[in-house]
Amino acid sequence: MARDVRGEQIKAPAMPFADLKLACQLELADAWFKRSYAEAQARLGPELGTAVAPVAGGYAVYVGRGSPLSRAVGLGMSGPVTPEELEGVEQFYHSRASVARIELCPLADRSLLDWLNQKGYQVVEFKNVWVRPLNRGESFLSPHPGMRVRAAERSEAELWIRTVSQGFLGRDALTPEDVQIPTPSFHMSTATCFLAWVGDELAGGGAMAVYRGLASFFSASTRPAFRQRGVQTALLHARLAAAAGCDLATVQTTPGNASQRNVERLGFRLAYTKLALVREP
Repeated sequence: MARDVRGEQIKAPAMPFADLKLACQLELADAWFKRSYAEAQARLGPELGTAVAPVAGGYAVYVGRGSPLSRAVGLGMSGPVTPEELEGVEQFYHSRASVARIELCPLADRSLLDWLNQKGYQVVEFKNVWVRPLNRGESFLSPHPGMRVRAAERSEAELWIRTVSQGFLGRDALTPEDVQIPTPSFHMSTATCFLAWVGDELAGGGAMAVYRGLASFFSASTRPAFRQRGVQTALLHARLAAAAGCDLATVQTTPGNASQRNVERLGFRLAYTKLALVREP
């Protein structure tokens, strides 16, 4: 429940209408975040061949063949997409021996869907996009005794990366390959990362990045031994508190998973469901 600094309940701000204006804000911020992730990876490992290309109002991002984050985001949000632009996206990925993976917002210009259908793209993933307006008078305190969450120090990069990787993979033993995806998230110039403890033990972690008044939550996971104990809720509270001054918070989840239940409980509402479509080289 949202409360002010005196602990009194605050009326929640009005939920924004999920129209093209909101979708543009969410999708363009998501494209910018993925570009920032790629830039962080390029700084950490120039030999990895990371690449970013602006296209059709969004970005095509490549962070490694087979990486789930190698995809084009934000296309068609500012107007029609031409066949030449779509061919440019395909060339961007196929020249790197990677599938062309394109995210499709349901409010994108209809031309993008038409071209994807004509070229035989196949749906491989659904993502729910959630949004929550923020009231500048709200405060968020963790409802779970014995649990604490704070922003990670820059010196705690390895600690955060290991903890989040353990949560995502569901095991404590990790290989060097296991930590490759979370590592750039910690080093994004716009990211703030959080660690959660249950008692004296590290239980989970998450991250937040801000772009033009929009706080995006991502990379949240809980180590297996601490699941079903409110760790994710505590991480959400901490990031909502850290987003003070922003107008909106957003998070993406797989439809119907535990993360969806957690964000709904804290006042997030579904803006739309978007698709990821692929075409092989």
